[in-house]
Amino acid sequence: MWSHFLTHPKELIPLDPDSYNPAAYLWSKIEDIAEERRLRLLSLIKQPRLISRAWEIAGMRYEDAKLAKKCGSDLLCCEDGELSVEFYSCRSNGGGLDVSWMKSFKMVIFRCGNAEVYGRFIGGSGLAQITKTFSPLYFKVAEQKEVMSTEQPCDLAYEFGDGHLDLCNYPRHFPRPEKHPYPFDDQVVIYIRHVGPGVLVGQAWQEGKELQQVPQKLCDEILMVKDYAPPREYP
Repeated sequence: MWSHFLTHPKELIPLDPDSYNPAAYLWSKIEDIAEERRLRLLSLIKQPRLISRAWEIAGMRYEDAKLAKKCGSDLLCCEDGELSVEFYSCRSNGGGLDVSWMKSFKMVIFRCGNAEVYGRFIGGSGLAQITKTFSPLYFKVAEQKEVMSTEQPCDLAYEFGDGHLDLCNYPRHFPRPEKHPYPFDDQVVIYIRHVGPGVLVGQAWQEGKELQQVPQKLCDEILMVKDYAPPREYP
């Protein structure tokens, strides 16, 4: 089913191709899936290349001014200053040895009392040990219109910085921010595109602190699906 959405069969394309936008088709199909069942999309991906395909299709949103304004997350689009939280399960195409655990992991996005939005990597087999031993891997969510390295359009950026974030307020039991271990201390940014309600896709780049450093992908594309039944306690 998921691969069917991402490949948009030719029979679905109208006689006038200019009136058909694959991103709009994919968005509507995700809307049709009940919120509590959307998490199954991750397990339905049998071919990793489909995650890259999701990034490509999401890029077609920007060809439609109305569709480009849509947002896949209530928390990321609202301006409510109250503390709120969203949990995501994530899957990537993989990466190098430094981030081999990023093939499957979880993250949480939360809004502080000052209306700033932050996030943190949580869960996952290897990730759980990393975040307990080295750093909780926090990041700041910022508006961003294009991927710095490719100049492709995007909606948001998850900026990791050095890890020393000045959080005025964050969910109870969350650890204090600490300096990020390598490679997350080397200007890592995940650029985000909205795919559909509760579904995001990103590209992770290691942009480097040195001016002469050539940006490179930290891992391939990452699909992120909101968990509408989050854990009772924050990890």
